Amino acid sequence: MQKIHDLTETELVTLRRTIYLAVMSSLSFEEASHKLLQIKINPGEEQEMCNMVIECCSQERTYKAFYGLIGERLCKLNRTWANGFRLAFGSCYENIHRYETNHLRNIAHFFAHLLFSNALHWSVLQAVVLTEEATTSSSRIFLKILLQDLSEELGLQKLNERLKSDDPGVSEALKGMFPNSDPKAIRFAINYYTSIGMGAITEEMREWLKTAQATAALKHNDSDSDSDSGSGSDSGSDSDTSSGSESSSGSYTSSDTGSGTGSGTGSDSGSHSDSDSDSYGLSRQKIKKVLTKDNLPSLFLSLPSQGTQV
Repeated sequence: MQKIHDLTETELVTLRRTIYLAVMSSLSFEEASHKLLQIKINPGEEQEMCNMVIECCSQERTYKAFYGLIGERLCKLNRTWANGFRLAFGSCYENIHRYETNHLRNIAHFFAHLLFSNALHWSVLQAVVLTEEATTSSSRIFLKILLQDLSEELGLQKLNERLKSDDPGVSEALKGMFPNSDPKAIRFAINYYTSIGMGAITEEMREWLKTAQATAALKHNDSDSDSDSGSGSDSGSDSDTSSGSESSSGSYTSSDTGSGTGSGTGSDSGSHSDSDSDSYGLSRQKIKKVLTKDNLPSLFLSLPSQGTQV
């Protein structure tokens, strides 16, 4: 006989209604938890219990610790419910941008209660990746409320110890919240935590950023010094080559000019000056001796017939 499958989800809607009425009709979280555990749930529908508790919490105008206590009781009674709330955290954070601000605030308070009461393992925070590209305004508001609630309940020092736990599962899960490889992501995380009053949990990231900046500056200086030394050796070899060629050409030119041009010009000018001084010097001496008023007529009579240029 073929089994009929209900694709209208009538049974699922009925289950959600039953969970909602059990929660809303209870006067205390113990009564609500007892009623919820009495509901017959088919295998594979355990997640609906967790989702409905979170949905009822988000619909309240303000957060009520009543829901957090219900979630804590369920998680501590059975690992099945703890696993269901762990999956619900990842789903809520992934779709947090679809919630209104009041709804996401209540959900953040709810999960903060489960974390500081140790009802949930802190490895659920592996869903959080704190970078500018991976976050939205809604996810940043959600994380802000979650961390501030944890700080109020545990104290900032104890919260820092929990986040820096030696537990391999926790330290591995929190790598997204505390980046340590990309300087840009580290600066964003430091600025974010400082802006929400959690600057004390950023000490390790600040130290890592200082070390990374010092290493980068050292590498930059080394590369600059290598390039400067290479250019200096090239320019030195060029200057040596040019100075050698200039000195050789200068010596050749000076020797040629000194031996050729200088000797020729000096001998010519000296011969001319000597001849001029001889011819004109004797004539001037003779003129000085004979040019007197008394012997002027005799001077003209005694001059040679060919004529001498004075």
